[in-house]
Parts: sequence; structure tokens; C-alpha cells
Amino acid sequence: MEKETNNKLKIGFSIGDYNGIGPEILLKAFSKYNLFEKCVPIVFCSKEVLKYYKNILDIDVRIEDLKTPLKDLKENQINCICEEKIKLKIKPGLIENSAGKYAEISLKKSIKSYKNGTIDSLITLPISKINIQSETFNYPGHTEFLESEFVDKKSMMIMHSKDLIIGFITGHIPVTDINKYINKNYISEKFRVFINSLKNDFNINNPKVAVLGLNPHSGEDGLLGLEEKNIIIPLMDNLNKKSKLFSGPYSSDSFFGLKKYKKFDGVISFYHDQGLVGFKSISFDYGVNYTSGLPIIRSSPDHGTAFNIAGKGEANELSLLNSILLNIKIFNNRKFYK
Repeated sequence: MEKETNNKLKIGFSIGDYNGIGPEILLKAFSKYNLFEKCVPIVFCSKEVLKYYKNILDIDVRIEDLKTPLKDLKENQINCICEEKIKLKIKPGLIENSAGKYAEISLKKSIKSYKNGTIDSLITLPISKINIQSETFNYPGHTEFLESEFVDKKSMMIMHSKDLIIGFITGHIPVTDINKYINKNYISEKFRVFINSLKNDFNINNPKVAVLGLNPHSGEDGLLGLEEKNIIIPLMDNLNKKSKLFSGPYSSDSFFGLKKYKKFDGVISFYHDQGLVGFKSISFDYGVNYTSGLPIIRSSPDHGTAFNIAGKGEANELSLLNSILLNIKIFNNRKFYK
């Protein structure tokens, strides 16, 4: 195996919802860019899924099933692993329960393969949060599932692009639940995960981090909310005693509007839409979703299944391309840091 793959990084791909754009952007990325020179892709699905889209979209890339993964693994092809014999009914654009179950099986197989050493890192293609929910998968998204697989670790959702790195204190939760997590211990842990990731994963030795305010105008000195005054600012002051890492809190509207993010190595947002509206306004076509704080390196496109354009050849593969390149970069950075 070592001779055939030249010790390249073995990246696993969970297929996500096969009725969405995941298979299409995967095929486009490996057919249009020199990614085979950088890694060996292992996709946890039947080659039937990828060949379906390869044929209807006329994409030129080699796809092969692996019967014995570590023995048959080869460069310059997409290697597929699928032990389950499941009859597939691929219907681009439709939300099907069978596709959701297949996505769950693929994801869980990819984690098992990471733990037994078959793959070095993971990229997750988009799932549908509607049809993947079941008695065996009750998570808001990939991030929460991955954290459950490494129970002694705390993770953080980070969005990354060439313009901005932003971490989130809370992720896929209702806005009415955000305040449950606005306490000293929880925020401190997330700050720690973010700083460690900037150093270990992104090779930024002395990061400068901007913290967005939770309330409008960062609370306006208590007029519009007390969380900044009573919790966030005292916490930042305490953490800055050893080394001044954190600045703020900043009102998020003017922070993004005035492009203040350009002065910082990273930004911390307290809730999902606060940071993602800014991030996707800046980096919509090429951003990456990264899960920090875990042993496994997991990245993904920063978009969903896009059922409305699935199977039409219209999907943009740049976010996935950047997910792959970032995945490789973080793997190398972690090796160097160690």
C-alpha cells in the first residue's frame, strides 16, 4: 500500500445525501484540479453513486470499489468502500429517507475507519438534517455527532476562508437557548479551544482575536443587556492578564461593515447567524466548515445539499476544493507543531 500511494494523506469522504450536490462537487474537484498529487481519496459509498453522477454530468475521473481497503488502495482514482449491500434509488433533488439512512451509514463507517487507521482525516459532504434524523442519529449536524464520538473532547465550529477565521460559542441550537451557554466556564472552554486551534491547526503563534458582542451594540454599557458587562468583559480581562489575545467586544454590524476583521487573526461569534451572516457575505463560494478541538481533522463545504440544483451540473465545487486543501494543511501543521 505504501508503495502504491507514496505515503500520501488518505482522506476519507462521507458521501452525505446522494440526492444532493455532494457527489457532483466531489467528482468536479478531483477531475479539474491536481488533487490526486496531494492525497488519496477514500469515499464511503458504493461506486454506483459516483458513477451515476459521472455519467449524467459527463465528468472524466476514475472510480473503483475497494474489496480490501489497505491492499487495493491506489493513487489517481477515487477509491470507494461500501460493505453494505443496499439497493439504491438515486433521485437528484428529492428528500428520501433511504438517502438519509445511507448518509448516516457512510458517516459512521468513516469514523470507524479513522479509528482503525484506514484514513488519516475526514471530509464530510452535505447531509440533509431532515431525513437523517432517526433513533440511531439524533444530532443537529456533523459537529455534534463528531463530538459525541470523542466524548472526552470539546469541539468548536470554525468557518475558514482566506479572508476570515471565525469560531462559534454556540452552534446549531434555537436562538431561545443561547443564553443557557453564556456563562464563564462554557465560554472559557470555547476560547481555549479556539486559541489552541489557531496555534496548532493554523500555525498562528501569537493570535489576535476579536470577540463580537452578544447584544446589540455590545450591550451599550448595560442599557441593552448585561452579559457583556457582567460576564464577557471580565472574562476577557482575566484571560488577557498573561497575554493580550482578545479584543472587544465589538458590535457585529459595524465590525463586518467596516471590515475590522482584517486586523485580526480570528473572530469569536456567540451564535450561529451572528457570525455566519458576516462570513458568508464575504466568503460564500469558497468558505470551509472546520471542527476544531477533536483528534480527527474534519472539514466540509460551508453549504448544504442544494437539492434545487442537484444533478444539473450547476454546483460550485470551490468550497469543497478549499475543504480538501485546508484538511491537508491542518494535517501538516499538526505534525509540525508536535
